[in-house]
Amino acid sequence: MEPDEYQLMDAAEDGMWWYRALHARLAARLGSVHGSVLDAGCGTGGFLALLGRLRPDLARVGIEFHGAAASRARAKSGAVVVQGSVNALPFLNGAFQAVVSADVLCHGAVDPVAALMEFHRVLAPGGCLVLNMPAYAWLSSAHDVRVQNTRRVTRRELSGWLRAAGFQAIVVTHWNALLLPLMIVQRKLLAREGAVSDVAPFPPWLDALLFGVTALERGLPAGLPFGGSVIATATKPKPEFSA
Repeated sequence: MEPDEYQLMDAAEDGMWWYRALHARLAARLGSVHGSVLDAGCGTGGFLALLGRLRPDLARVGIEFHGAAASRARAKSGAVVVQGSVNALPFLNGAFQAVVSADVLCHGAVDPVAALMEFHRVLAPGGCLVLNMPAYAWLSSAHDVRVQNTRRVTRRELSGWLRAAGFQAIVVTHWNALLLPLMIVQRKLLAREGAVSDVAPFPPWLDALLFGVTALERGLPAGLPFGGSVIATATKPKPEFSA
């Protein structure tokens, strides 16, 4: 991403409704995980910091390509954060019980095939992968250009990537469904060339309202079949032993 986007992320991720909604979903999917967790593409460290508050039992590690962002993530979260690429992770085979990667495989510098194979490699057998990705190529906008997103996916596409990388127990759902009409209006009807980033402070009343909508959606008994984002969980299978 552009350096300015990292600065916006750093300032917004603790309070902006979008980050709070995303991080709540990621954390919920780590509820049964114990041991070490890798945040692959951790940005400026907001999720690692939240995880430290919610789950002090977990050993938290992050990796981030951008050097200044990695330094900020280390200071913000108190976690071990290294600079590097998700295309070639500098960790041992089976080092983690969980890998989380939020809106990273969409970036132009990332090879999603290589990154998923690396996530599979560094997970312990039975380990959990949690992914978030922006949905629908037709929803691409000026914000995607600013953050160098070159791919948005469908549930079917993401499921196929995970199966090809060797994952099992794959569950892929949409979220941010109730706000999708507003996203379409903003990105397709009101969009203009050179538009500012979507990451920005919101008036407190509006921020609370938008977060409340995402919380309401999170409480629905079943995920809706559409939404602005796609979230997936998958498992690295344990080896089968023959008698």
